[in-house]
Amino acid sequence: MSTTGAGQPKVLLIDSNVYFSKRLGDALKKEGFEVLTSSQAAYSLTMLEWNTPAVILCATNLREMSAYEIAPLLRADAKTANIPLIAVGNGGDQALMEAFRHGCDDYVDRRRGPEGIAAHVRAFLISRQEGFQPTQMVPSSITTLTGDLSRLDLPGVIQMLNQARQTGALNINSGDTDGVIYFDAGELSHAECGTLFGDEAVIHILKSCEGAGKGIYKFVYGVSAAHRTVLRSSTDLMLDAMRELDEDARDESAEVPAPLDGAPAHIDAVPCTGVPHPASAQVMSDKSELERP
Repeated sequence: MSTTGAGQPKVLLIDSNVYFSKRLGDALKKEGFEVLTSSQAAYSLTMLEWNTPAVILCATNLREMSAYEIAPLLRADAKTANIPLIAVGNGGDQALMEAFRHGCDDYVDRRRGPEGIAAHVRAFLISRQEGFQPTQMVPSSITTLTGDLSRLDLPGVIQMLNQARQTGALNINSGDTDGVIYFDAGELSHAECGTLFGDEAVIHILKSCEGAGKGIYKFVYGVSAAHRTVLRSSTDLMLDAMRELDEDARDESAEVPAPLDGAPAHIDAVPCTGVPHPASAQVMSDKSELERP
């Protein structure tokens, strides 16, 4: 964390609502932060080189430049690329997904109130600095990204985390599938599912969740794998999983041919004895009669 001489982490708060900024600033100070406030994102960016904060909180509804617009500017500069950006808005789950897609590190709903937001910021910074224990040991208030796979499919979740360059563990539970995929700055680093690990585990998880229609996922920030087992890109693995699903579907359709219209579903096989079947002999006889001049 970036701290002052007194050891306080510094927060840059960008919001045009002066009353809200004052209340949130006071709550952040109670959490032990030094707070810098600004109502204009463009001006705030000019001060980052000489007054670097531990985290930036920026509103999503600013008129000229919001959190969604400053995210790519921060990531494009090596000096500011590692400063975490938390978007502050009025949306729900979809707003969280939108923030990740634009390159923000996190999203918090301003309707949680100043105290709730301040506590969320502290938990977020601790998670980035120290990491967490396995999912079942993590309080729900710290795990900021959970969802239903019936609303957002697994490839979409993986792409979102990849684009946002997140580090952490994505836990997936869908039917009989219970697996985990680790991310390191947006790249897949390790995966486990039953006895499978690495690339095989990722493909198995993707195939198992495709078309399942139900399941949940939970992303825990700051968790890193002890070793790297995933060697290919997420795009390659997703393409492989989809190709295998298509091949499986073709194999199944080839094994069970559909009956012809009007034909019985099952036809008894006639053993081959070398002697023409009576029905076959009758057809041949009729054909000979027709061809006789």
